[in-house]
Amino acid sequence: MNIQPPESRFAQAGGVKIHYQEGGSGDPLICIHGAGPGATGWSNFKGNFDHLTRHFRTILIDMPQYGKSDKPVVPGGRLAFLARVLNDFMSEMKIERAVFIGNSMGGQAALKLAIDFPERVKRLAVIGSSPLKAGSIFQPMPLEAIRNIRNYYLGDGPSIPKMRQLLESLVSNASMVTDDLVRERYEASLDQEIIELNKKPQGEAEDLYFELPNVKAPALLVWGQDDRAGALDVGLLMLRRMANARMILFSKCGHWANVEHRDEFNRVVVDFLKA
Repeated sequence: MNIQPPESRFAQAGGVKIHYQEGGSGDPLICIHGAGPGATGWSNFKGNFDHLTRHFRTILIDMPQYGKSDKPVVPGGRLAFLARVLNDFMSEMKIERAVFIGNSMGGQAALKLAIDFPERVKRLAVIGSSPLKAGSIFQPMPLEAIRNIRNYYLGDGPSIPKMRQLLESLVSNASMVTDDLVRERYEASLDQEIIELNKKPQGEAEDLYFELPNVKAPALLVWGQDDRAGALDVGLLMLRRMANARMILFSKCGHWANVEHRDEFNRVVVDFLKA
């Protein structure tokens, strides 16, 4: 998909410089990408961007440690850190309240923002995001795609075959993983600052099990039946724990529902966020 990305922009979020791109007008929508090597806001949501900008002022951010954003070592809990950064980013952008789409770790960060700064989140849709330490009863833990992400910078380091293996574990239909996509994500993963960062201890993974009932904003949990990065049964547990949530499940779908079922995802999520 040869779509030109929007102009790069930067904002200070506390002590962290955040790279973002935006388009459209109206109520603000903040999209937060997942945590795979080479991921950015644009690479994660470029296929959805045009549709989203018809309805919202759509802002794609690169999370700290990714893309053109700063690469700090995260102290303490990673999700608490990301929630603070998002809160500071919204203050800098003079956005009081927004709706959110978050993929994987990005969805976890949005959920933590809704817990720690509830006034910031009007509604949120999360894709395969499972901020729980509960294991799956259907899949061996850690999940296949999570193993591939963890191993990517280990051993001999990044490679084209490792990136292809990783991306194919994120989708149900491996034919969606094109040579161009593999090359794009591989080249993005070679940033020397990111490689050095992955040699250092990272922030701890929090378990939001006891905090999820504090998410009061309406939430849509989007899941793929074949997700190998976020276990479906963990998503069902989240649905039970949350105060105001619903779930949509796609068959023949992995971790990238917004890519594998783009048109229906766009329609369902926009309808939900505009309600």
